[in-house]
Amino acid sequence: MPHYTVPITTPSGRNTPKPPPTNITGLSDPPYRGQLPTDTTEYKQSSSDTAIVIDNGSSAVRAGWQHDATPRLQMPPLMARYTDRKLNRKLMFIGSEIYFDGTARGQSKNIYEPGSNIVNNWDAQEGVLDYVFCKLGIDGRNGNVDRPVVMTEPLANLGYSRRVMNEILFELYGVPSAAYGVDSLFSYNYNKGSTGLVVSSAYMSTHLIPVVNQQPLISHATRLDWGRSHCVEYMKSLLKAKYPGLLTTGKVTDTQLEDLLQQHCHISSDYDREMVQMLDWSGLEDRDHIVQLPFQEKEVVQKTEEEIKRAEEKRREGGRRLQEQAAKMRLDKLIKKEEELEYLKDFQMRISEAPTKKEARAILDEDDDFKDEAALDRKIKEMEKSIRKQRNKDVGDLEEEQAEAPTYPLLEIPDEELDEDGIKAKRQQKLLKANHEARARAKAEKEAEKARQAELQRLDDEKREKDPESWIAERRAARYATIQKIKDRERLKVDLGNRKSHAAQQRMKTLTTLAADEKPGRKRRRGKDDDEDFGDDADAWNVYREITVGKEGYDEEDEEEEDLGKELKAIEAQLLAHDPNFTEQSTQEAQRDWTKSLVHAFTRGPWPFDPESAKESNQFHLNVERIRVPEVVFQPSIAGVDQAGLVEIAEDIFMQRLSGTSARDDILKDVFITGGYSMFQGFEERLQAELRAVLPAEMQLGVRKAKNPVLDAWKGAAKWATTKQSRSAFVTKAEWAEKGGDYIKEHNLGNVYS
Repeated sequence: MPHYTVPITTPSGRNTPKPPPTNITGLSDPPYRGQLPTDTTEYKQSSSDTAIVIDNGSSAVRAGWQHDATPRLQMPPLMARYTDRKLNRKLMFIGSEIYFDGTARGQSKNIYEPGSNIVNNWDAQEGVLDYVFCKLGIDGRNGNVDRPVVMTEPLANLGYSRRVMNEILFELYGVPSAAYGVDSLFSYNYNKGSTGLVVSSAYMSTHLIPVVNQQPLISHATRLDWGRSHCVEYMKSLLKAKYPGLLTTGKVTDTQLEDLLQQHCHISSDYDREMVQMLDWSGLEDRDHIVQLPFQEKEVVQKTEEEIKRAEEKRREGGRRLQEQAAKMRLDKLIKKEEELEYLKDFQMRISEAPTKKEARAILDEDDDFKDEAALDRKIKEMEKSIRKQRNKDVGDLEEEQAEAPTYPLLEIPDEELDEDGIKAKRQQKLLKANHEARARAKAEKEAEKARQAELQRLDDEKREKDPESWIAERRAARYATIQKIKDRERLKVDLGNRKSHAAQQRMKTLTTLAADEKPGRKRRRGKDDDEDFGDDADAWNVYREITVGKEGYDEEDEEEEDLGKELKAIEAQLLAHDPNFTEQSTQEAQRDWTKSLVHAFTRGPWPFDPESAKESNQFHLNVERIRVPEVVFQPSIAGVDQAGLVEIAEDIFMQRLSGTSARDDILKDVFITGGYSMFQGFEERLQAELRAVLPAEMQLGVRKAKNPVLDAWKGAAKWATTKQSRSAFVTKAEWAEKGGDYIKEHNLGNVYS
């Protein structure tokens, strides 16, 4: 439905069209990094006490040795395994290798449960661990991994997940010992944190963990179920609603959407203000980012000017030939008509020269087309008239004969003096006379209406000259009323298309009542079909009118006759001619200009849209989504998440849970941010500003971000594995066999037993 804006008193100007866009972003390529190298050197040089460090993240698995500065392996937690029928062998792809093979991409499985950071696909987990150990060069001579393993896990990891992971590490791989720790605490420790609030906004969730003297207060920790993966799903749902049908064919993968999030989205410093101004025409070309999807443009053959002239001459020549053929066909038809007219005149002459009526009747019966001489005479007059008209049109050698006034002589003769044929002819003349009089009355009424309109126009001109201000006010009011009628009609059309609208419900109710209504005592007449008396019943006709017109007074035929669009243009033409404050830019056509449409700015930015262009039809524009998607971590309600926002959770921790803790002020001085979500531009500044707004003014607040929010978890685990204190946190294979799969050793960077 068109979006109308109807300023009645103040004319509005059109927005200035923007220059064509120059910066159009394409989709990223699949993140295939090739075969990761296998390095056996480090394994051979390491001792039995050198630990393998694995950051088992939900967005990426990172692995390396404890003395490495950065992880040697980084890959998504994916595995694909299928049987190639052509090669007759099983194939397995791990991590980014799945992007090398189309079948593998379709068969890929994630080690994590969808929408959470809990491992639930242990086959995939085993495949990823196999890959890690092989690439790190572990030969497995005895069928074991003879190095200790440090592995990260999410906060409050399930006991079942840790139990199965222990079973895999100790039974399947035979590792001598294993230790677990929380990824965000490893990152905090690596960034030399001691007392503070760890804000870990990662791929699957966001955690807030208070830490006092390097000891996490797990009982006060809180989780928000929102992370970068949810941003991808939210972005996908927004784009599907914005461009129905564009993203349903798998043109954009989740990986590509995540890249678009990183490139184009940011955390707004003032979300409400920026959201209001996001679609303002001024500067919209900078705020609106275009993403181009793959497309195939229709091939348009460009003809030279000479080819265009030849084609035009060929079309003209073809037109001339068609005109000549049509003229020849009309001439042949005219000749045939003249020959037929000559035959009929000879036939009429033979009848008139017959000595008796009986012989005349016999001659007349030779032709079955005529019942009597009057019918023959009418046929001759019709053909003469037709030939005369065609000659005057084609040849121009005859003037059109003035139509004679029709006569009806049989109407003056009583029925008693006429035979059966005469009575039939008299009835026909009576109908012809009634028809002629009706046309005459209609013509007279038309002339009278024309005179009345001329008189109304004269009175209107006089009123305009005497009181122009009142006349202009009336015209403006009439324009506004006409626009309202158009809006009401279009709104009703939309309502009738919605089965839950009031108008549609009333129609369905009437139809249901009509279908269930059976009149008692009504008998079907013998030999008569049920539909023969359709419309005879006045009640049925009223029901039909109620269905057709509807409760709101909508009638399609009446609306077509009224032609509101034509009426609106006529009123605006009068205002343009006589109202100095009403310009072309004030007309309804100008108000419908795409540069004034908020919907157009939302879906197509500040540029025109050509629906016939395959290129433009395969583009989507990111404007509001650039701040709306990452904003959810601060306002979960805008995505339908029934949880408190990040700042509200932090305020509750500081002002309620830690209100009696002496170290609260020290915790406030070090709010530490880590995790991939914090990579959005403006995250740190927004969190600091909002915390400052809700906390008492006398409290000191410090906010800092990890050196590398993505890699510091692995680096912290590797650094911790090199310390002597870490060895007391390792669970040996003998301890696991003796004390069970749920047994863990608590330490200041890990979970507690639960």
